Amino acid sequence: MADTLTDLQHWMHRALLRPEEANPQEVDARLTPHPRLSPSGALAIYQQSYRLRIASCMREQFPALCHALGQDLFDDFAAEYVRDCPPESYTLYDLGRRFAGFLDAQRPDRDSQTREVWVDFVIDLARFERDVFVTFDGPGAEDLPPASPATCDADLRLNPSLRVRAYQFPVAQYYLAVRAKAAPTPPPPAPNHTAIVRQDFGTRIVPLRAGHARFLSVMTECTTVALALAELGPGALTPWHDDPGLKTDWLRAGMFVAADAQT
Repeated sequence: MADTLTDLQHWMHRALLRPEEANPQEVDARLTPHPRLSPSGALAIYQQSYRLRIASCMREQFPALCHALGQDLFDDFAAEYVRDCPPESYTLYDLGRRFAGFLDAQRPDRDSQTREVWVDFVIDLARFERDVFVTFDGPGAEDLPPASPATCDADLRLNPSLRVRAYQFPVAQYYLAVRAKAAPTPPPPAPNHTAIVRQDFGTRIVPLRAGHARFLSVMTECTTVALALAELGPGALTPWHDDPGLKTDWLRAGMFVAADAQT
């Protein structure tokens, strides 16, 4: 029975993802007819509902990319993506995990020596939005007391949700403009670094200088401020050594918790 049920689940999954491959005779053999619907008619309703649900979830995970491409084109990409990279889980958490890689593999200029800036932006934006989604849906520090201005450097620990990323475009600014209901145009390339962190069940996006990003990345591995500075080498100083306001901004963004909060 288990094998039969598993086989039916796999078949149904393929039928939903690739309606054109569903053999009518097999549909009639596998599905029980409804008093007012044939098995093929019932399956068609499920197929349409599934496509709409997948498209809706993808738009929720990639709202800025949907704005950049336009909904019709975005939905077309999403449908092709799901056919080529079907969900690997019964939940939709991992639905967009491979989307940026799919867009990169499908880029129209992949065999050209000259890459289109527009395509680079689309892929970069997809990477960023996936980072935001994973940060929001992952573990945070809501149950941990945050660090305060009175917390000494030795007791600072990074918020477990913190991600430090580098992008080729100012995708964070574009994303925030879309979320603010503006209508931004695609920006020109401008390599930048960004911290993404979850605080109070919301995401904070913090622009970083290259040196700040390096420090935070090293601290992610080394845990403490002192160990991070030792890893960076002789003469290394905290990013806020000459700018105390920076530490205040990072504390306000929820980037740190206190050491005793994790014990």
